[in-house]
Amino acid sequence: MTDKYLVFGNPIAHSMSPSLHAYFAKITQQDLVYDRSLVEEGRFKECADEFFSHGGLGCNITVPCKLDAYSYANTLTDYAKAAGAVNTLKKLDDGTILGDNTDGRGLVRDLLRLKCPLQDSKVLIIGAGGACQGILKPILETNPKSITIVNRTLSKAEHLASLYQDKVTAASFENLEGSFDVIINATSLSLKNELPNLSDELLGSAKFVYDLMYRKYGDTVFTKKAKALGVTQSFDGFGMLIGQAILSFELWRGVEVDFDKAIEHFMHA
Repeated sequence: MTDKYLVFGNPIAHSMSPSLHAYFAKITQQDLVYDRSLVEEGRFKECADEFFSHGGLGCNITVPCKLDAYSYANTLTDYAKAAGAVNTLKKLDDGTILGDNTDGRGLVRDLLRLKCPLQDSKVLIIGAGGACQGILKPILETNPKSITIVNRTLSKAEHLASLYQDKVTAASFENLEGSFDVIINATSLSLKNELPNLSDELLGSAKFVYDLMYRKYGDTVFTKKAKALGVTQSFDGFGMLIGQAILSFELWRGVEVDFDKAIEHFMHA
């Protein structure tokens, strides 16, 4: 019987996960099927129970189900615990469910591919929501000089900074000072074609800019702005999307996927 995987979320019709995992399976010669599943509000546990009881081996989870998946897992990886959310579930040999979060490591994998100067750098993360929390631990593991989280509501940024006392500090847009080597937009503002409240001077002085949101073709409003200010090293989150999917696939199947080859394939798909 062919191994079964899928992605849970709402909305879900737009998800690229089935095409990503079909490609990974093809190039690694894995026999599996991967589908989408729309989860109605409040029905995640019911849907996941049904999937795993009918032979499902693993699933990805997108909005708004990542907290539900966190609660659903029997055991959690350190990355899932640090993120406070789960984007990957795997059924283990003993029948229990492992929860992982591959988002942050997917981002770091893409940043390293793009030669982002993470080590010993001053990093600014815009936004203090779930996306920021999910990437903090993996970025800290690259040994930056410091991470500053800037957010409209300072208390949210302070809460996340308090989880990593040493290198992480919080700021509001009003009291943000200095310059940063790397600026990461972890808000969803680009989806609404809006920009965070960051000065042109601060954004333009960065060496490297990254937006977690992505557009399949062309720049996000944030990367477009950064490039207009002279930051040529400005990238969107398409590589992160592929990176986090590869890490899920590798967790499930125990085989490696060539990241550069996958990026090349989907950039021209």
